[in-house]
Amino acid sequence: MSGISIIVDADDFDVAFKVLKPFFEFDAGELMTTIGALGESQTRRRISEEKTSPDGEAWKPNTEGTSILVDTGQHLLASIAWTASAEEASWGSTWEFAHVHQDGLVIKPRNGQALVFTLGGKTVRAKQVTIPARPFVGISEDNRSEIIDVVTDHFGGLQ
Repeated sequence: MSGISIIVDADDFDVAFKVLKPFFEFDAGELMTTIGALGESQTRRRISEEKTSPDGEAWKPNTEGTSILVDTGQHLLASIAWTASAEEASWGSTWEFAHVHQDGLVIKPRNGQALVFTLGGKTVRAKQVTIPARPFVGISEDNRSEIIDVVTDHFGGLQ
């Protein structure tokens, strides 16, 4: 009678199991917490220092020539927050008007012929006001590299 015989020496797998074990038993919530906190930090840095969208495009200057998105109020910067679970990390703004800065907005009068507001101490009348998009939430290439470094360091520290 002929046949095939396969013998597996399980001792050879000890080293592989030792190396792989941390990947199967790691605390995903801890890693996601780190990524969420990093995303918040990256977004705050984009608003307060970088002044560019996640794709690297510089934000359009404001009409007063002041620091974009921070000099006239801290609502946006103060509203940046993150959350994490074992499955995901997310971050963004909790401020109800943050979408105006992220996406841009055209404001038109509801009643009347013009909008009336004060800008730089002067009364301004306008048929509409366009607030340009200044995207602040997202992941730039540098942000992506930072996140990859965090993941790599996390798993490197498990071995």
